[in-house]
Amino acid sequence: MSTEDRILNAALETVEDYTISGTRMHLIAEKAQMVQSNVHYYYRTKEALLLALHKKVLDTCYSIRQEDVKKAGDCLEEQLDVFLKQKKKFLVEKTAYDTAEIDFWVQSRIKPKIRERMRHSFDAWRKEIRRLFEIYCPDMPEERKDRLPSMLVSLMEGATIQYHLDPEHFDVDGYFDMCREMILQAAGQPEEEA
Repeated sequence: MSTEDRILNAALETVEDYTISGTRMHLIAEKAQMVQSNVHYYYRTKEALLLALHKKVLDTCYSIRQEDVKKAGDCLEEQLDVFLKQKKKFLVEKTAYDTAEIDFWVQSRIKPKIRERMRHSFDAWRKEIRRLFEIYCPDMPEERKDRLPSMLVSLMEGATIQYHLDPEHFDVDGYFDMCREMILQAAGQPEEEA
């Protein structure tokens, strides 16, 4: 593992433990088992380190989807499942990434660089989903092709908030099954029977 990866992994753990606002370079250095000056050698400021961490979170999100795209069948339901599976994986298996993502969203209100990256990542997410409707639902009205991706992104981000607040009372699988069903119905594509 490279030194940069070691620092970013430590930063991810620190953000999970303390939030972005509570994260300090010395806490990251402790988790990375390094002296703080070495962390500053690679990342001169907390902002530079957090921007690198944000990129790591986004890249991880994208790479998970790319792996699932290779396995997905050539139909709308399976292609939509790529997005739902990635979000479920973040929620249940890669919780630190999911909490960091929502914390970056909070920071985007006051940090223009993070806001621009978040805006860009959400836009890319919606465009990827819209492309599926263009492929599998070519006759769908354009307005609906624009709105359904936003709806799906909102449903997935809403899962983050609910799950992290009360995981014992949030049925992840049932929730995402219902998300799939709602989007397919709205797209005019009945869910395939298993």
